[in-house]
Amino acid sequence: MDPAEIPIHTELVELVPNGKYAVNASAIPLVGNARFEEPQPTVAEMEEFLPQGPDKKQTHFTDFEGKTSFGMSVFNLSNAIMGSGILGLAYAMANTGILLFLFLLTTVALLSSYSIHLLLKSSGIVGIRAYEQLGYRAFGTPGKLAAAIAITLQNIGAMSSYLYIVKSEVPLVIQTFLNLEEKSTDWYLNGNYLVILISLTIILPLALMKQLGYLGYTSGFSLSCMVFFLISVIYKKFQIPCPLPEQDGNGTSNLSDAQGSTSDYQNGYPVLQPAAAGAACSASLFTLNSQTAYTIPIMAFAFVCHPEVLPIYTELKDPSKKKMQGISNISIAVMYVMYFLAALFGYLTFYGRVESELLHTYSYVDPFDVLILCVRVAVLIAVTLTVPIVLFPVRRAIQQMLFQGKDFSWVRHTAIAVVLLITINLLVIFAPSILGIFGLIGATSAPCLIFIFPAIFYIRIVPKDKEPPKSTPKILAAGFAGLGVLFMVMSLSFIISDWAMGGAKSGGSH
Repeated sequence: MDPAEIPIHTELVELVPNGKYAVNASAIPLVGNARFEEPQPTVAEMEEFLPQGPDKKQTHFTDFEGKTSFGMSVFNLSNAIMGSGILGLAYAMANTGILLFLFLLTTVALLSSYSIHLLLKSSGIVGIRAYEQLGYRAFGTPGKLAAAIAITLQNIGAMSSYLYIVKSEVPLVIQTFLNLEEKSTDWYLNGNYLVILISLTIILPLALMKQLGYLGYTSGFSLSCMVFFLISVIYKKFQIPCPLPEQDGNGTSNLSDAQGSTSDYQNGYPVLQPAAAGAACSASLFTLNSQTAYTIPIMAFAFVCHPEVLPIYTELKDPSKKKMQGISNISIAVMYVMYFLAALFGYLTFYGRVESELLHTYSYVDPFDVLILCVRVAVLIAVTLTVPIVLFPVRRAIQQMLFQGKDFSWVRHTAIAVVLLITINLLVIFAPSILGIFGLIGATSAPCLIFIFPAIFYIRIVPKDKEPPKSTPKILAAGFAGLGVLFMVMSLSFIISDWAMGGAKSGGSH
């Protein structure tokens, strides 16, 4: 039977190793008695992520022959996972304890891997390469809009956290290079001006590239910078004494009498809260306090890479679900190890006095430390190069919401990137409470993208004759979605109650 004669409701698109597609007899899921069919995008639209030839025939996700290698795909996905959250995980450990932190980190990592499995299986069945298009196939326009909004909020939050690090760290780097003991009012020490300058000169040109694969080299370099950060944190654990030395008059600060699990911010500078001196150098295995409510969504926020999975999958050379799942597992495992080691050694260096942004804490020991200066530069390079990768899915989501079916346009491609960067810069410059913002985003969009959407998309998209509603995979997926809803409700209730009591703190990273 000719494939063109097969009714659309019996079509099943399966990925095969050569990157093409095969048509088999099965069924695309129905929603009630309705079937949601995503309009096929034009060739020009598909060029946003993928190279095109002169042939102008109707295109399909699996028609494209990706050119990105396995290694470059690992770099891209790892870089999408990694963010400024690695700077806040020592603070998270201080507010959960080592054992509870390890349990939560392991749980979120495993659940993230499982949810990627659900996404890949759903995309293989319907041949769709975009997260929001899976939402359309499962629930029509409401599903598409829900996915696009969640992706937009999540990635804007992530990019804001990266640029917040740029805003806070670049002035300190310049101040150290110039050997200035006190911060002046010059423009080149003003974080607001510097974050705008870096956005225009570095981030915007990279964000204008048409293909994610080209950013694989910057991703590899960015990951190398974060490995250097990790090695330095481990090294400093054995160099910095506990309790910390007294203030010596050159700008270093005595933290040994300023024990606290949280820190207030006044005029942009951290003011540590005092606590019992006996706990200054003791590690906690299990801790619960008002800030624990922020650490759980922060950890979930740190593993969100799901909007980037399908574009990376599309550009993969010789794609298959097994190969992409391997890329995802390796990326998650690498970041899991890096996250835990950075959190552990950062926490064991400063214990309860660790700041919500780890690098700030080192400034109180020696603001002119050459190694920490190099670490700051490395982290700045890493988070700056990550912003363009995270911007790609946001632009894709906006185009799906507002410009579906339109031919590719450099003007629109550029305008969306510029508007996004302006919005994020304004948020970074004027937002009074970064920690509260990322706690809220991590408690809403993160569980949607990691838990709820992959599970409910899977349940609706996988044909009933292939996996009945009471089959084990669908029961597990339903439980997975329920876990996401529970996670969201609990996190939001903790955060809202903390805000009501005035416990939301300013500063920090996602």
